[in-house]
Amino acid sequence: MSYKTGKWASQIIEAQNDDGTWGQGFHTLSKPVGGRPLTTEQALRRLRILGFTLQDEPIRRAVDYMTACLRGERKMDGSWEKTHDWPLFTQLMLSSWVKIFDPQNAPALAFANRWVRVIETAFQSGAYDDDAYKSAYREEFDSPPKGPRELDFSDFYHLNLLQGVISTSTESRMLDYVINKPTCIYYVYNQPLNAPPPTWASMQTSNYLAALELLSGYPLAKDKLRFTSDWVKANVDKNGQWDLGAKSKDGVYLPLSDSWRNAQERMADCTFRVNELLTLLMI
Repeated sequence: MSYKTGKWASQIIEAQNDDGTWGQGFHTLSKPVGGRPLTTEQALRRLRILGFTLQDEPIRRAVDYMTACLRGERKMDGSWEKTHDWPLFTQLMLSSWVKIFDPQNAPALAFANRWVRVIETAFQSGAYDDDAYKSAYREEFDSPPKGPRELDFSDFYHLNLLQGVISTSTESRMLDYVINKPTCIYYVYNQPLNAPPPTWASMQTSNYLAALELLSGYPLAKDKLRFTSDWVKANVDKNGQWDLGAKSKDGVYLPLSDSWRNAQERMADCTFRVNELLTLLMI
């Protein structure tokens, strides 16, 4: 099933700027607000969920823009957040998004490998060592961790950036750490992943699935997240469908179809999403 020709995709593509960006700024992964233009990040995330890849012209244009920013040929628009090392955070955001769509992109890979050195050191003892992390960070980036996204790598950006580039042993240790972390993955899910939500039809479950979808890019996630299999399968109905409920409509992960005027359209979207996740995790 393809959602690339639906109204949600059309609205986003029509709003794309000539340079490949959206809106007046790049950064924010918050839920879209009606009447406000999408940021580039919001648009990219939504298009990816709707099935767009680097082969699609809107994505290619955006990736070209972001790659030019990484090379210093263009400047990323948006506000400057004082709580972060903003130049470094900018590289993190851009590299993560470029690598999501173009895993072999040279500038993005170069930045990813800098983070590999930090994360490998942080877990080299067999478990996460915060002192080792801070020391490796300081050595790699020539400054101490400053803000929340430098002090904590368990977020949307780092966990996308590190896929396919860290060693198997570090991947295993890092996934164990993230899955059992009380606040889990910033920008995605704020509860521990080791306990699925108690109520299936909820926004919490939609966000939990988003965390599983993100981690599914790691080869070892198939085994690490196998405990979710019974929970997912316990919530399928007699017709083989899943329903996350009307409140899961957040304009980010759902809806996929043009309308949720009836429950069947909603259930079809939810079922498509769950089946895609089960395929990724092979459970």
